This record gives sequence, C-alpha cells and structure tokens, in this order.
Amino acid sequence: MENVKEYIESGILELYVLGDISATEKAQVEEMAAKYPEISAEIIEIERSIEFYAEEHAVEPSENLRAKVLNSLLVNLGDDNTFLKAKTHQDDDNVRSLSAARVTSFYKYSFAACLTLLLISIYGLVNLYSKLQESNTQLSALQTDKVRIANQVSLRDNELQVYRDTAFKVLKLKGTAKAPAAAMVLAWNSISKKVMVAVASVKLPQHDEKHQYQLWALVNGKPVDMGVFDQPKADTVGVKEMKAIASAQGFAVTLEPNGGSINPSMDQMVVIGTF
Repeated sequence: MENVKEYIESGILELYVLGDISATEKAQVEEMAAKYPEISAEIIEIERSIEFYAEEHAVEPSENLRAKVLNSLLVNLGDDNTFLKAKTHQDDDNVRSLSAARVTSFYKYSFAACLTLLLISIYGLVNLYSKLQESNTQLSALQTDKVRIANQVSLRDNELQVYRDTAFKVLKLKGTAKAPAAAMVLAWNSISKKVMVAVASVKLPQHDEKHQYQLWALVNGKPVDMGVFDQPKADTVGVKEMKAIASAQGFAVTLEPNGGSINPSMDQMVVIGTF
C-alpha cells in the first residue's frame, strides 16, 4: 500500500484545495481520496481551515454605517420642512419665499447626491474587502508552498542520511531478461533492519492500474515479502521505506496484482541484486 502519511505531508492536498495543481495531479488526488478515507478527511479539514482563516480575518463594512447615513438624511429633511412652514407664516417679511417646487427639487437632488456618495462608499468598502480576501488567499498559498518546500527538504535530508550512515549497504538491482533496461537502488541497514528505496533511481516498466511492484528479500534462498510500491513520477524525490528485515542475501522486484502476492510471480521479475 502507498505511504499515505507521506503523501498527506507532501503538500499536494493543500495545493489541490487551492486549485494550484495540474489536471493530472488533480485526478491523482481525487483517486487517492476515493481510495483512502484518511486522505479524503484531510482534504475536508484543509478546506475548513482555509474557510476559518478567511472568516477570522474578514473585514466587513460597519453595520451602523447605513443606519447613520439614512438617519442623517431624515433629520435634514425634517429640518427643511420646518423651515418652509415657518417662512410661509411670515406675511410681513419683505423677503420672497422660495417656491415649494424649487425647494423640493433642490433637496431631491441633494438626496440623490447623498445616495450616490453612499453607494460609492459601499462600493469602495466592498472592493477593499475583496482585496483583503485576495491577500488572505495569497498568504494561504505562500504558507502551502512553505509546507511543500519543507517536506521536500525533509525528504532530501532523509535520502542523504541513508548515504551518510555507514551501517547502510547500498545495492543496485539490475534488469532481468523480461526488462533489461530496468534498474533501481536500495539501501539496507542490518542493525536497524530498515530497507530504503531511492525513489529517483527506480526505472521500471509502466504497468496498468490493476498491478503494483512488490519488493522481495532473498533470505536463505527463499523470498520474503517487503511490501508493494508504484512506479514513481519523474519529479518524485526522496526515499521510500519498505518493510524491515534483519537478514537478507539480496533483493528482487516482481509485478503483482494490487496489494501484492503471498509468493512472487517468477515470470514477472523485473530486477534482482545480491550482496
């Protein structure tokens, strides 16, 4: 089975949620999510985290803004009506009163102007809010990139650690008559019993979705199951840890049905190597 924990920590799920992956990678993520419930659950958790982050840092217009503007307009209109009534009763005043029609038109235009300014202000606030949302999305993308780079560095460090540790024996597996061009490199530590496959070194024939490659340890002439793996992508880096074993005289790889077999299919052997 695939190393689900390693796949989750690779950063590909965060990029999937943000839509920053190719169509091929998207299809792969969806296939993995359908196959492994823990990956599907991780995707849901990432989506919730991003939504929570956006809501937590959202900037919305003040709820009192609309009420304040409308109340101000109503107060002004009320004061104007009082002023007109007072002027009507001043018969002995030599100052000519403005006609009600002209005053009404003036305040109608004033109200329209205020309403226009209000709409412009709301538009500005909405635009600012959108820009803040965009900034939050970019920040999330940067954080995702940071996680992805950190995972890649960690994988590189694990790979280098294998070659630094003198307890590891490096073995080159060569192609068989079935696959002469096939090859891969693994390292085995007889003390810690760890078996690590150098992912970048795996050069095996492509297979269909119903099959996987299975690693076997050769122990006193008998094959011992070391786990299954798939042909890695060209840009995959790092090492893949297989099952542990204390003693082995060599290793081989065969093509088996998904999930592996109890016994190896000898006619499907693609690489083999001995110490």
